[in-house]
Amino acid sequence: MVERLTIARLGRRGDGIADTPGGPVFVPFVLPGEIVEAEAWPSHPDRRLPIRIEQASPERIAPICPHFGTCGGCALQHWATARYREWKRGLVTEALSQAGLEASVDALIDAHGEGRRRAVLHARRSERDVLEVGFAAPRAHRIIAIDRCPILAPALEGAVAAAWAIAETIESMRKPLDIQVTTTENGLDVDLRGSGPLTASATTALARVAIQHKLVRLTRHGEIVVQRAAPTVAMGRARVTLPPGAFLQATAAGEAALATLVLEHCDKAGKVADLFAGVGPFALRLAERARVNAIDSDKEAIAALKRAAETTQGLKPVAVEARDLFRRPLVAAELKPFDAVVFDPPRQGAEAQARALASSAVPTVVAVSCNPATFARDARILADGGYRLTRVTPIDQFLYSPHVELVARLEK
Repeated sequence: MVERLTIARLGRRGDGIADTPGGPVFVPFVLPGEIVEAEAWPSHPDRRLPIRIEQASPERIAPICPHFGTCGGCALQHWATARYREWKRGLVTEALSQAGLEASVDALIDAHGEGRRRAVLHARRSERDVLEVGFAAPRAHRIIAIDRCPILAPALEGAVAAAWAIAETIESMRKPLDIQVTTTENGLDVDLRGSGPLTASATTALARVAIQHKLVRLTRHGEIVVQRAAPTVAMGRARVTLPPGAFLQATAAGEAALATLVLEHCDKAGKVADLFAGVGPFALRLAERARVNAIDSDKEAIAALKRAAETTQGLKPVAVEARDLFRRPLVAAELKPFDAVVFDPPRQGAEAQARALASSAVPTVVAVSCNPATFARDARILADGGYRLTRVTPIDQFLYSPHVELVARLEK
């Protein structure tokens, strides 16, 4: 059945919301004020699929990608820039308001830069038994086959072709594949997941693909298939050799914007704890002027950080520790030596660590977050412990998506 819906507003995931007698329904790829015809979305009773825009918003613009609307990678290519930016900043202000927090929220920083420097491509066989390599359709396991993606950085230009070649090489194994591609200073670094154990012939064939596509390294679940050189990235004056499948900020511009704010907020600190430090995007830059303790549960990431610090001249001492901060957060006594603490947790936030920080006397806490809701929850804990939220800066490195990063400073 086709319904005629008026879109009242956009939700936090970028979907339009129409208020109906049966409750709100969610419609992707539409805008506030639009009148649309939509039909039921199988398996999603509160969602609809738009089939025709009857009355378009004056804020609607042409998307930059022909796959927009079928590929699930982007949600908002169709919205005028000014309104898109206003909405994205609003995700942060709304989360703070819901947590009862007041703070100065800066204008949104555009940190798309040259584009995404890492991507995960999926390879699956369709219902027609055709190999498809690309990104997932919106809220579905179906793959939208692509030959290029306009939001990827130029350095990722060969990623799609390499992913197709890898999938075609081992398609006889008929397993769903996830192919993570990351740009590094010396080439594309690829980690293959989902293939299962490789035969000797498959390993040899993949090594040939890696050489043909000039991959700097190809690994399977972190195990090296072929490596032409050690893949490195710059972090401040340091060079980090990436572990296979390592996490990096989505764009180089995003990492730089986050790091600039972290350094600014820690400018007077002589000793800093960097929690959830990863491979060191903040710790290695902070160490150019402060002593740093870097902690993360990922042993390979923290080892890479340690090697980079030890081989970079001019850094102040960097102590590293592999530790699960969800199970064993730093407690008040351990936090006492630090002038500032930086924490950059995954999307679930750092509730246990926030509670420990709230009872500490650390004068400055700098929070980096990719989830305004969990940040607001953790900031509320810190505020209840005596911290004052003095500044929040939203950062957009996931262009056209509902994801927004932020850096915040809290003082006691």
